[in-house]
Amino acid sequence: MAQLLKRPTVRWQKLQHSLWKNRWLWQTSLGVATLVISLRAFGLLQPPELIAYDHLFRLRPAEAQDDRIVIITIDDEDIKNTLKTGVIPDDRLAELLTRIRGYQPRAIGLDLYRNLPVGQGQAALEAVFTTTPNLIGIEKLKDPDNPEVEPSAVLKQNHQVGFNNVSIDADGVARRNLLFLKPDPNEKTHRSFALLLALKYLGAVTERTASGSIQINGVKFPAVNGNDGAYVDAEREGYAILANPRIPSFHKISITELLLAPVGSAADRNFAQTLQGRVVLIGSVAQSGRDFFSISTNRGLNGNAYQVSGVELQGQLISQILSAVEDGRSLIQVWTDPAEWLWILVWSAIGATVSWKIQAPKRAFLALFLAGSGLSAACYAAFLVGWWIPFVPPMLALAGSSVVITGHFAQMQAGLRKSKEFLQSIINTIPDPVFVKDQQHRWVVLNEAYCRFIGHPLETLLERSEFDFFSLEQAQHFWQQDDYTFSSRSQHESEEAFTDAQGTTYSMVTKRSLHRDAAGNLFLVGVMHDITRRKQMEVELRQNAAALERSKAELEQSNQELEQARDTLARMVYFDALTNLPNRKSFQEKLEETLDIAKTNDSLVGLLFIDLDGFKLVNDTYGHQMGDLLLKAVAQRLLRCLRNSDMVARLGGDEFVAILPNIPSAQDICKVAEKILTTLSQSFAFDGKIMMISASVGISIYPTDSGEISDLIRKADTAMYRAKNLGKNRYEFFHSIQALMPPKPTVPPNVSLSDTNVS
Repeated sequence: MAQLLKRPTVRWQKLQHSLWKNRWLWQTSLGVATLVISLRAFGLLQPPELIAYDHLFRLRPAEAQDDRIVIITIDDEDIKNTLKTGVIPDDRLAELLTRIRGYQPRAIGLDLYRNLPVGQGQAALEAVFTTTPNLIGIEKLKDPDNPEVEPSAVLKQNHQVGFNNVSIDADGVARRNLLFLKPDPNEKTHRSFALLLALKYLGAVTERTASGSIQINGVKFPAVNGNDGAYVDAEREGYAILANPRIPSFHKISITELLLAPVGSAADRNFAQTLQGRVVLIGSVAQSGRDFFSISTNRGLNGNAYQVSGVELQGQLISQILSAVEDGRSLIQVWTDPAEWLWILVWSAIGATVSWKIQAPKRAFLALFLAGSGLSAACYAAFLVGWWIPFVPPMLALAGSSVVITGHFAQMQAGLRKSKEFLQSIINTIPDPVFVKDQQHRWVVLNEAYCRFIGHPLETLLERSEFDFFSLEQAQHFWQQDDYTFSSRSQHESEEAFTDAQGTTYSMVTKRSLHRDAAGNLFLVGVMHDITRRKQMEVELRQNAAALERSKAELEQSNQELEQARDTLARMVYFDALTNLPNRKSFQEKLEETLDIAKTNDSLVGLLFIDLDGFKLVNDTYGHQMGDLLLKAVAQRLLRCLRNSDMVARLGGDEFVAILPNIPSAQDICKVAEKILTTLSQSFAFDGKIMMISASVGISIYPTDSGEISDLIRKADTAMYRAKNLGKNRYEFFHSIQALMPPKPTVPPNVSLSDTNVS
């Protein structure tokens, strides 16, 4: 029982000790977070937070154009060339609305004031207003900056009017969209122009939830309050939601294109297809109208904002409502104040912890940079799914807590410096090299023997590590041994190789142990002993063995290279480089060998001299590169026409020879010759071009025609020229034995080259 009562007490004592030991860490985190939250509460961080918020919109991937909304634009060119006036007259507006109504859109939004008659046609326009129930007009409600503008009396009577007031932040950017507005407590609540058009399209109505939020078809549209997001005491104008504009926006058609398109024309049919079932907005985009606003997606990094027209701004709100209800597109939401305070505190703690754990300035800066990148990524990822969470306050807390902790360590370093000076005077009396490191593996105290051993002065080595003076391999080994000592909390001995400033490498035995000073700081103390002489012989033996292995490997490689060179030389001597067929030298040797065997066996040998018909035309028409491709293809076809025991060689140009050893009779030679002619007369296709060639073949037979090599070749060549003179694409025997052959099959005549492209 006593043991059970004792355990909570021990745990509480450990917790107290941990809290006291790390008091600077949690005190700094809490203090910096409180300061940042206070700055935010006074509104000092609102401008940079809003700029960061706008930047998130600019970084967001582009979305598809919303084809549910089409804008009929009126620009300066339309005013100058078509309307001839700064305001569209009533008769032309009636004509435009009638034309659009005929295309059967779901809703028509007229973003033009019509509180007074303009030109001729007021009665016609009012008739269109009365007979177009899906038409919504605009009115301007009174606000501190703008006077009231009444709507059309006809549209107001039919409850087809919505306000087009825009909520503008202090920096001139419209980030909030108004849905409802009540300019005077005694007046009724007005609905916005965009909301009415969206409801017309959806065929829905707005509903109030138990919490007071507005919902459409079950989708909640939470109102933005005065202190939501980065806002501090922002003016709450009616019921507004955070704007969520999309890029690109909408399809646009100029009023001139629409009015001038003849009824029934292709353009008219195209407009009917584009506008049917859509929300059609009509409004001015003329620069002279000065109806432009700045939105988050158009705000630059330097704070400058490019403006969009008022009619497009209304389209953005309509699109936001339709996309939320029909597509499930996220609305922009914010955290509660306590959640945002906790978020700031977490990042303040991260900054303090990083600087506390990593006291090396460069490494700490890199870690803080990565933490800041993580914060940026988290805010961006949250924004992509519709959440606006603070970025500037946690980033400021991250940096601020880091600065405070860094300053605290600077004070601690001053106290440590005095301890180091005292320890330095003691270890200088030790003859062996001695070093002292902090928990960041930096040298804090070194004796004179260690400095002499490494070859650098004390001032150069202090506050540095082995990575600054030794090879990467050695430095990593030292780090691992030191790290093992820190983690095991025990004395440790190891062997290392040290290279001094002159490049001399020594073998050392190092004894490492841990010691703690009066302030509780932990240090590693190492004492080194030189064992270079004992290790030198072992190193030399290993080097000799390695050299022997390298020599053996080099010899084997040289033998392989010699074999490859010999094979390459043999192929260059006996084979044609282009077709890879045996060349003239190889042919001569093969023919001599074949005739010797034929003499012994008393057998026939056929020699075919093959010359291509029309090859020069190929070179002249398509170039030598195409000619080379044709020669390669001819070589492959000739190989397929012969037996394994036969040989085909290239003598040069378009001349080939074939040796047919051990032929039973002249009829068998005829079969081979006919097969060659038939095969080569088939078309060749290269790079979409079809080409036709043929061949003339001359034949001599051993021993019928001659028993001498040169004479046998000459007679085959003579027979080949005879075949060319007799019309080409045929074979001829040198001797009259051809008359004894059966009639040859007809071979298609030579066909000229064709440039026909083959798919």
